Amino acid sequence: MPENSPRLFIPALGPIYQRFSPCVEAALRIALGAILIPHGCQKLFGWFGGAGLERFATIFANIGYKPGLFWAIVVGLTEALGGLLLVLGLFTRVAALAVFIFMLNAIYVTSAKGFFWTAGGFEYSLLLGFVALYFLIRGGGACSLDRKLGREF
Repeated sequence: MPENSPRLFIPALGPIYQRFSPCVEAALRIALGAILIPHGCQKLFGWFGGAGLERFATIFANIGYKPGLFWAIVVGLTEALGGLLLVLGLFTRVAALAVFIFMLNAIYVTSAKGFFWTAGGFEYSLLLGFVALYFLIRGGGACSLDRKLGREF
């Protein structure tokens, strides 16, 4: 452990933390993307038990996002394409910004149902929003295509 690090209660864990430290940022970015992709596919294609584009267009129109088809496509692409870009670590900040804005809207829409996701609340959107905010600020990290290309937003 570096000299300025706090002493660990269990020093034997130090080497484990150091070994996995380079991987956890990529794992978090990949997890966020992998969670989003199937949600986007539900909206765009009706996969994974989703209602598909037409039904989601109606849902969006009914909650005030008109035209519903436009917003269903925007949200579906934000989840599916944005999720894929996050998995790859490509245009990470752009994808993270889109997801962050989407999660702010999701928090707004679900806030009337309270905090807990089991009641349709906003806790899931809040968590995903903060993870997206992390990547918006920090970028894709060392294990990203952005870093390999040597260019980021």
